[in-house]
Amino acid sequence: MKNVTKVALGTLIVPISLMVSCKPRNATNVVSGDAAQKAYVAPGKYDEFYNFVSGGFSGQMSVYGLPSGRLLRVIPVFSIDPEKGYGYSEESKPMLNTSHGFVPWDDLHHPELSQTNGEVDGRWVFGNANNTPRVARIDLKTFRTAEIIELPNSGGNHSSPFITENTEYVVAGTRFSVPPDYQDGDVPIQTYKSNFKGHLSFIKVDPGNGNMDLAFQIQCPGVNFDLSHAGKNKSHGWFFFSCYNTEQANTLLEVNASQRDKDFILAVNWKKAEEYLKAGKGKKVSTAYAHNVYNEKTHTASSEIKREVIILDSKELKDICYFIPCPKSPHGCDVDPSGEYIVGSGKLAAVIPVFSFDKMLKAIDQKAFDGDYDGIPVIKYEAALYGEVAKPGLGPLHTEFDGKGNAYTSFFVSSEVVKWNIKDLKVLDRASTFYSVGHLCIPGGDSKKPEAKYLIAYNKITKDRYLPTGPELSQSAQLFDISGDKMQLILDFPTIGEPHYAQGVSAAKINKNSTKFFKIDENENAYVAKGEGKAKVERKGNEVHVYMTAIRSHFAPDNIEGVKMGDIVYFHVTNLEQDWDVPHGFAVKGASNAELLIMPGETQTLKWVPDKVGIFPMYCTDFCSALHQEMQGYVRVSPASSKVPLSYSTGKTNTEPATN
Repeated sequence: MKNVTKVALGTLIVPISLMVSCKPRNATNVVSGDAAQKAYVAPGKYDEFYNFVSGGFSGQMSVYGLPSGRLLRVIPVFSIDPEKGYGYSEESKPMLNTSHGFVPWDDLHHPELSQTNGEVDGRWVFGNANNTPRVARIDLKTFRTAEIIELPNSGGNHSSPFITENTEYVVAGTRFSVPPDYQDGDVPIQTYKSNFKGHLSFIKVDPGNGNMDLAFQIQCPGVNFDLSHAGKNKSHGWFFFSCYNTEQANTLLEVNASQRDKDFILAVNWKKAEEYLKAGKGKKVSTAYAHNVYNEKTHTASSEIKREVIILDSKELKDICYFIPCPKSPHGCDVDPSGEYIVGSGKLAAVIPVFSFDKMLKAIDQKAFDGDYDGIPVIKYEAALYGEVAKPGLGPLHTEFDGKGNAYTSFFVSSEVVKWNIKDLKVLDRASTFYSVGHLCIPGGDSKKPEAKYLIAYNKITKDRYLPTGPELSQSAQLFDISGDKMQLILDFPTIGEPHYAQGVSAAKINKNSTKFFKIDENENAYVAKGEGKAKVERKGNEVHVYMTAIRSHFAPDNIEGVKMGDIVYFHVTNLEQDWDVPHGFAVKGASNAELLIMPGETQTLKWVPDKVGIFPMYCTDFCSALHQEMQGYVRVSPASSKVPLSYSTGKTNTEPATN
């Protein structure tokens, strides 16, 4: 028996020891020093920064407070969201329209905050849809998605959305090169090299209201565009894209696209592209893409399918694009606050190459080229190289900057963040992450003026940081204090979806502009009821339109009869409240979609098709007052042949019963 016990214990001890051994020897717990105090935000106190974090495959964007790591809001962008009725209400459905029809999901990878003069201005945050290529603009007065534009000639919108220093353009590079939409796409996949092209999209942003318009696209050779950043200061007017698969493989890319020692960073002179555009050098081609806009006065989205886009051909216009060799499948492509240094991060590289903008211009002027790649000049590596960071770590991915001459690079394989000096390229500090870090964020870390108090690491694997939740553990972010010479881990906090890229900004740039409610007098929704006296129910053929109001703590009307089988019922609910943070919800039994969540002064519509005869309760879903539970009503549904007249009421009791 003892022997059996020993064997059993032995079999337990081995896996336990293996589990413990998964944790790095220097794994850190937040229990020492003043870490807890640095991350603590007392009840009732505000955080110092907003942190906008991509939700990855959730299609949403989450908003956290820093340094507390408190989740403040989840913004639905490319995915339907039953919590807020986004994509379910009739007003918001058009936001998810595409040339493929209604697409209720996508994969949001990169938030990008708007900038003015190279500084984060707190007006808008943009996000990309990776799967069905789209770019969204979120208004930071309301924290709601205001606009979505689809990108033609693209597949996998990964190097997106990145902006110029005055938000002149939001730029998006296609990850998958594909046959252009305006050509026959029914071609053998093996004809990749001859038929597949990579397009870069330049979306113009109206400086006053943020409205987007697809200004032009640049057609490039068929490679995979990965990430991007705009030039700034001296390099303003240029964009830099990392790209891999210069082998132009179309199968087993983990092998076939990693054969060359170097792929490229593509430098794009977008000011020169603008000149060619004005000179009429672009070619208008037929295509189809959706442009969806949410109107805050009508509280309604509209969708338009556009049919044309202007293409500039990088092969014909020789001085728009230049390739710079970059080692080992480059991923991150980051520009320091001065605009002089462009940092490439080869996923399999043993060094971090840092390129000089001045040297790049000199190389172009002197035509220091190593031939061309599909018509685009290739600058000699040494001619553009400022220097290499030696032995930095394993698997460099992304770099952020502190504005003090230092860079911070994430290393996926060695699970660490490495701080190094941009001028002398010396490593200054290392901090372990837990585990497999991807993107980093320093508030304003890709702008001309970073607010470098904190650095956040967004990790791909969590393992032993949180209580287990089955096969999948919570996604993870880790907060470092970088105010001193050494990085100090001060907080872990879980995130939703995949925390891919993120951006941060001081709260003072946003919270003073927050919308508190929509003025009911300015509500221009076609179905608004601007007071209980305006509530009504109308029949239009087999459509029944309920113009309903909601105010603490009742609906008007709250009793409706005369709805028949075969009717389509539209509940147009107007929230009459004129007070901050008093939304009302609306749901009806048996509805096959979600609820409504209606902000003060807003009108939203739920479409409901009754599926049986009977009495259907309806109620407010958002707890709004002490008598919230009493905020309810009934809808009576009769057979199609019924003669029950359409009627409605609020507050009427002891009435004569309607008859069949």
